[in-house]
Amino acid sequence: MMAWVVFGAALVAVVVACMIPNRYLPRALPNDKLMHGIAFAVLTALALPLAQTGTQMLLGLAALLLAGWLIECLQQLVPDRDFSWPDMAANAAGIAVVALPYALYQLM
Repeated sequence: MMAWVVFGAALVAVVVACMIPNRYLPRALPNDKLMHGIAFAVLTALALPLAQTGTQMLLGLAALLLAGWLIECLQQLVPDRDFSWPDMAANAAGIAVVALPYALYQLM
């Protein structure tokens, strides 16, 4: 149960952070694509242990990709933000960086 709470809190934090207009973000933050990749890597690391079967794992990964797409769609409504395919690629890369080693480990 606590793992679900932690994942949910992290997801809310990512969504909220992605809805902040760029002009209000600290200039010291690293590259936007890196931030997307890290955010989705963390979400993936929190989500994967929640899956009890391979099917649940794949559905969870698909849900994370869908969440990234929805965030990008919502960003079009935020000043100084827009939909970005490179951001989507960074989200997918963050997911893959965690999911692929996790899946290989599960196969061993």
